[in-house]
Amino acid sequence: MMIKMEKRQHHQTRLIWCMLVFLFFFSIHTCALDGSEERQLLLSFKASVNDPSHYLSNWNTSANTLCNWHGITCNDNNNIKAIELTGRNISGKLSSSIFHLSHIETIDLSNNQLSGQLPKDMFISGSNSLRRLNFSNNILTSTLPQGSLTTLEVLDLSNNMISGIIPNDVGLLSTLKFLDLGGNMLVGTIPSSISNMSSLEYLTLASNQLVGKIPTQLGQMKNLKWIYLGYNNLSGNIPEQIGNLFLLNHLNLVYNNLTGEIPITISNLTNLRYLFLYGNKLTGPVPQSLFSLEKLVSLDLSDNFLSGEIPECVFNLQNVEILHLFSNNFTGKIPKALASLPRLQVLQLWSNKFSGQIPKRLGNQNSLTVLDLSSNNLTGKIPDTLCDSGRLFKLILFSNSLEGAIPLSLSSCKSLSRVRLQNNRLSGELSAEFTKLPLVYFLDISGNNLSGRIDNRKWDMPSLQMLNMARNRFFGKLPETFGSQKLENLDLSENWFSGSMLPSLGTFPELMQLKLSYNELSGPIPQQLSSCKKLVSLDLSHNRLTGTIPTSLSDMPVLGDLDLSENQISGEVPRNLGAKVSLVQVNISHNKLHGILPPTAVFLAIDASAVDGNNLCGGSDTMSALPPCKSVKRNPTWWFIVTCFLVALLAFGVASYLFVLLRRRKELEVKSVEIKERIWELQFFESKVSRSVTIHDILSAAKEGNIIAKGKTGISYKGESVSNGMQFVVKEDSVKSLPPSFWSQMVELGKLRHPNVIKLIGICHSEDDAYVLFEYCEGKVLTQVMRDLSWDQRRKIAVGIAKALRFLHCCCSPSLVAGCMSPEKVIVDAKGEPHIRLSLSAQVRTDSKGFIASAYIAPDAKESKVFTEKSDIYGFGLVLIELLTGKGPTDTEFGAHQSVVEWARYCYSDCHLDVWTDSMIREHVSSNQNEIVETMNLALHCTAGDPTARPCANELYKTLDSILRTSRSCVPGLKVSSPF
Repeated sequence: MMIKMEKRQHHQTRLIWCMLVFLFFFSIHTCALDGSEERQLLLSFKASVNDPSHYLSNWNTSANTLCNWHGITCNDNNNIKAIELTGRNISGKLSSSIFHLSHIETIDLSNNQLSGQLPKDMFISGSNSLRRLNFSNNILTSTLPQGSLTTLEVLDLSNNMISGIIPNDVGLLSTLKFLDLGGNMLVGTIPSSISNMSSLEYLTLASNQLVGKIPTQLGQMKNLKWIYLGYNNLSGNIPEQIGNLFLLNHLNLVYNNLTGEIPITISNLTNLRYLFLYGNKLTGPVPQSLFSLEKLVSLDLSDNFLSGEIPECVFNLQNVEILHLFSNNFTGKIPKALASLPRLQVLQLWSNKFSGQIPKRLGNQNSLTVLDLSSNNLTGKIPDTLCDSGRLFKLILFSNSLEGAIPLSLSSCKSLSRVRLQNNRLSGELSAEFTKLPLVYFLDISGNNLSGRIDNRKWDMPSLQMLNMARNRFFGKLPETFGSQKLENLDLSENWFSGSMLPSLGTFPELMQLKLSYNELSGPIPQQLSSCKKLVSLDLSHNRLTGTIPTSLSDMPVLGDLDLSENQISGEVPRNLGAKVSLVQVNISHNKLHGILPPTAVFLAIDASAVDGNNLCGGSDTMSALPPCKSVKRNPTWWFIVTCFLVALLAFGVASYLFVLLRRRKELEVKSVEIKERIWELQFFESKVSRSVTIHDILSAAKEGNIIAKGKTGISYKGESVSNGMQFVVKEDSVKSLPPSFWSQMVELGKLRHPNVIKLIGICHSEDDAYVLFEYCEGKVLTQVMRDLSWDQRRKIAVGIAKALRFLHCCCSPSLVAGCMSPEKVIVDAKGEPHIRLSLSAQVRTDSKGFIASAYIAPDAKESKVFTEKSDIYGFGLVLIELLTGKGPTDTEFGAHQSVVEWARYCYSDCHLDVWTDSMIREHVSSNQNEIVETMNLALHCTAGDPTARPCANELYKTLDSILRTSRSCVPGLKVSSPF
């Protein structure tokens, strides 16, 4: 018996070992099959895309394990669980093969150049293990795919070109926790079925074209923590049901067409920290219970039609840091409770109907950095506690009825940088310390009743750029200096200043506007004024000035407006006054001038009233209002000799000009050249190029070894003339892809000459091929050097690009566009000067064939597929943001914000400079704080969602060229700060 049992056990053991061996080899075989299938799916994806950076170079058949491939992560069983290829400059179509990976959990292809349509079956054929899907910041088109994935938790398709409606079956994605469809071209309404996503925590549909009402069913999504529906065309009331979302942390409904009152149920959102409702049409009072939301950090209800009073229960907002209620119809007094909010940093209540006094203790317990109460009906004195925090840098109180003296405490507020107190009833004298504030760059105290002398004190304001003290009662002599070499705008008009104009007025190298009119100044105009080479406007009218008009004024290079009227100036008008084409307006009336008016352009068409009250004469028909000058007898023989000499000189000049003109025209004519039985037509736009470059030079350049750039619009080669070594750039295109008007348009572009625009110097084409020639600009692409640039260098680049855009938009007829305004299109030379490359397709295409999508293109241009002047401005705004922050639209780290523009708006409004400035220029922040802030303000204007709200190129250049100089912006104010 024992022997039989031992045999049976031995037999069972052998069976078990056989089964284990079989299972072992079967699993190996199965894994091999799985690995082979995954390899083919990945290689299929690789074959469908372009990889210029060769990041996928190790995706090949020879690699032993897929888990070592770039961007691939495997699970414990060596199955692919994640593909993460964010920001790898991958382009091409999106293959559906990656959705068939059976164990995939995460697919992240964000921040690339993927185009074409989303796979229609991506939610149907997708793996049952897929949890995270991120295709944000690409160029994907088509509509949203239908279907469901029961495991999907994260879906991010933001910042693409996805169009159509949000399908009703979007609610089938019931496991989603994160949904971001912002920054696309979605239309229609928000489907109520979205409420089926009961697990959703983060919902962003901002920056689309959605219409209709906000679904009341949102109130059923009890897990929502973040709602961002801004920058659409939503209408109707804010649904009361939103008050059921007790976990909500962030609610953003800005820039829609929402109407009605703010629902009282919002006060139920006890976890709310950020509430943004600005830019709508909301009416009625703010529910008093809203001010019981104790966790609020930022509250912005600006730019609506809200009314009523702000209650004292605002005291409950003990955590609020930013409070924006400007541009509404609020009335009553500013609540005293605001002075008891310990974390309050930014308080902006401008453009309302507040009355009464500013709370007396405001600033004492706060951490104020920005205070703007302008354009209200406030009375009383300015509290002396406003700068108790020591952090206040922006104080805007103009256009009220404030009275009394400027508080002495402000004289010791060393953090102040922008002060605007004009158009009030302030009185008294300026304290000695008030003129020693080190960071103030903008000071406007005009239109008050201030008095006293300003020459008996030390002026030490090294940052001062704009000083306006007009329409007050100051008297005495002018100060010798204002302690600043940065002064750009000085207005001391309509006071009682006396004495002479000091020569030290010529020591301001940046001065652009000087206004000293309506005073009691006497003595001569100092010759030293001509040292102000940037002076554009000079107004010395209504004084008691004597002496002659300095001849040196004729040499001021940019002087455009000169007013010397109502003085006692004598002598003759300098013969060269007006020789500079910049001088377009002159008023010298009511002086003691005599003699003949100069024959310069400004006087040939001058109005008689601008020269009245003198003893002047003029012989031109255009000056018929003046008496003709008496003729002077000349020696006939001498006059004949002079006339003959001038005629001969003129004839020689004309002959020389015609010779040069005919020679140049011949050099620039279209030439036909036959090379290897192909006829090439060749035309140059510069004589020097025509004499240097041949068809052989062009064809020799178009070789693989000379490639300097590959883009979606063609290949660029570097060429060199054999005869004299002249370098040039050849861009290759296909004749068949070009519209009939291309060559005539190129001839017009060849005439463009601007130091910041790369010149088109020639064209060359045969029946099949086409080449366009550009000048070779020695330098580096802005993308390559940006991170190493100082703030001064970045500002110079911004101004240079702005000059180029102004030239293209304002000086060319018809106007031209740059096209895609990205850093890749900007070459920075050794002197730090920028040169932009025009997108040729933007000039000649009238349909969508020539449109190349990019993250730097405005949403309106993406939609219409046509470049415009406003899309240029948008692209320039993105470049400005990148110069300031180091972040561009292709970056990924924007936190909860869907785009770099939204992130920049948030940072500008809610964050300190050190948070958002590029680390490479952070050391310059303290000395350039105001320039950086105002430049960011301009960048946000440029990237406004509404194209009509963006500045024109001329306004853009003027603002950049004299940052912080003018007293008001040339574009509509952003709603994140006062536009004044």
